[in-house]
Amino acid sequence: MNAPQTLSRWSGPGSSRVPFWAYTDAQLYQRELEKIFYGPHWCYVGLEVEIPNLGDFKLSHVGERQVVMVRDRVAPKDRGTDHGIRVVENRCAHRGVRFCQNGQGNARSFVCPYHQWTYKLNGDLAGLPFKDGVKEGDCINGGMPEGFELKDHGLTKLRVAVLHGLVFATFSEATEPLQDYLGPKVMPWLDRIFKGRQLTLLGYNRQRIPGNWKLMMENIKDPYHPGLLHTWFVTFGLWRADQKSRMVMDEHGRHAVMISRRNEGGQNAAVTEGVTSFKASMALHDDRLLDVVPEAWWKVDDPANPGTDITPTVTMITLFPSLIIQQQVNSLSTRHIVPRGEGEFDFVWTHFGFADDTPEMTRRRLRQANLFGPAGFVSADDGEVIEFSQDGFRQGGEGRSTLCELGGTGTEATEHMVTETLIRSMYAYWKKVMTEATP
Repeated sequence: MNAPQTLSRWSGPGSSRVPFWAYTDAQLYQRELEKIFYGPHWCYVGLEVEIPNLGDFKLSHVGERQVVMVRDRVAPKDRGTDHGIRVVENRCAHRGVRFCQNGQGNARSFVCPYHQWTYKLNGDLAGLPFKDGVKEGDCINGGMPEGFELKDHGLTKLRVAVLHGLVFATFSEATEPLQDYLGPKVMPWLDRIFKGRQLTLLGYNRQRIPGNWKLMMENIKDPYHPGLLHTWFVTFGLWRADQKSRMVMDEHGRHAVMISRRNEGGQNAAVTEGVTSFKASMALHDDRLLDVVPEAWWKVDDPANPGTDITPTVTMITLFPSLIIQQQVNSLSTRHIVPRGEGEFDFVWTHFGFADDTPEMTRRRLRQANLFGPAGFVSADDGEVIEFSQDGFRQGGEGRSTLCELGGTGTEATEHMVTETLIRSMYAYWKKVMTEATP
C-alpha cells in the first residue's frame, strides 16, 4: 500500500507546520489505523485491577477494533511467567458477530448469540453446534467439511504485555518488547507512579470529542497552553510558565513526559500580565478541592541527574498512540484515546489510587478528580478548544497549516515549558511511520 498522495504535499523536511488536511483527510485516517493502531505499536487497553478475578472481562478498543480484556486460567507451573491476561478481538470467527455485548462482567466462556459458537477465555474455539452434522436414520445431514479443526478457527488473539498493572496489546508480531518500545527515558516516570504498588479503581468518565485523535495527544504534549487557556491552572498556581519544568521524550519522539513542580513561594507577575484567563479575585467556596498533600513517592532520584532528588507535583505522560497517564498533585488517572473517524474520538478516563491509601487520601483523590474529566473545571476547556480547532481545519484552504514553532523548529528536550518541542517530535515520528511503504 503506497502512502496517500496527500502526504507528498507536506512540503519541507521539518515537523513544525502541520497541514490542516492531516486532521481531516479520511484516506489518511484509514492509513493511520493500519500503520499505527493495527501496526507495530503497543496500545493501552486497561488496568489489571479492572479484571481481578478469573473470568472477569472488560470491553476496550485498539483503534476502532473492539477487543475483550479477560483474566484467564493459568496453570500452576506457569504462574511465575504468565500474567493470565488475554486480549481477543470481539468478533466471532464464524460470521463476524460482536459476540460480547456487556461492557464488563464475568464469564466461564464466550458464546456467540447468533450460532452458539463457544470460545475459551483465551480465544480458542471450544465447540459449535452441528459440527458433525445431524443424524437422520442412517444418514448424517450437514456438518463441517472434512479437515475442519477447532484450533484453526479461534478468535483473533492480540499479543499482550502487562507493566505495573497497565495492560497493553498489539495486533502486530513485529512490535518490539514493551519496555523497549517505551524506552529508558520514559520508563523511570512510569516506575515512579506504578512500580511496586497495587492499584485501586476509583471510577470512570467518558466523553466523545468532535476532533481528530491526534489533537488530544498534542494537547497533553503542549505546555504552552495550560497557563493561558485554563483559568484554574494559572489562577491557583497548578501550572504556570514560571514553574520549574522539564520536557522528556523517548529516542523516537513518540512518547513524552511533561514534568513540573508547583511553586512554593512567590509568583512571577510577568506570566499573568495580560492573560485573560487569570482571575486574581477568584476564590474557592470549598478549599478542600486544593487540599494538596505531598506523597512520599513524589520524590525520586532524578533520572537525568543521578544522585540528585527531584519532586514533581505534575507529570503528564503521553504514550503514543493511545494513552495519557496523569499525575496532577494527588489526582491520578489514565486517559484512553479511541479514534472514531478522522474528526471524532472517544476519551475514557480511569481514575485510580493505591491499595495502601488512607480513606482521607482516597477522598482527596476523588475531590481533585473534579478538576478533570468531561465536566472538569480544567479539562472541559480542552474538549471545547479541540472542537474549535477541528472546525477551523474543516474550513480548509490549500497550503494552510498549524504553527508549532514556540522554542524553535527542532525536537530537542528542554528544561522549561515555553516550547512546542514535544508536538514537533511526535509529528516527525508520525511522518516517518506514515510514509513508510507497507510490505
